[in-house]
Amino acid sequence: MSRYSLDPEMNYEVIARFIGKGHELPVTGGAYTAKLYDADITGDDHLGECILDENGYVKIKFRHADFSGPLNLESQPDLYIIVFKHKVEIFKTILVEDVDIKSIGKFKMGEGGVIDLGTFLIES
Repeated sequence: MSRYSLDPEMNYEVIARFIGKGHELPVTGGAYTAKLYDADITGDDHLGECILDENGYVKIKFRHADFSGPLNLESQPDLYIIVFKHKVEIFKTILVEDVDIKSIGKFKMGEGGVIDLGTFLIES
């Protein structure tokens, strides 16, 4: 295993895809924003955000320090994404608990791990 995969300061990238109910086309455009969070008992950590690309994908990068700190010794984040349309929440993914970021199947050498949360069917 590469030394990069055990580096707590490497980048992690979460990807997910959103398609519209009824037409099954990618949800796209500047009206749609996705925000990635790590769920915690004391308050959720905002890890990043982006607009949905032309294929309905989001790609949000974060670092280990973004979800752990002196008061939070968490080693595995509990991830979820909220999708907004014109700043109004329209969808929330299920919570993916205890993501084992050190044994992620996809890995970009020198960049970090990739966490694919899957494809979601949403109202658009």
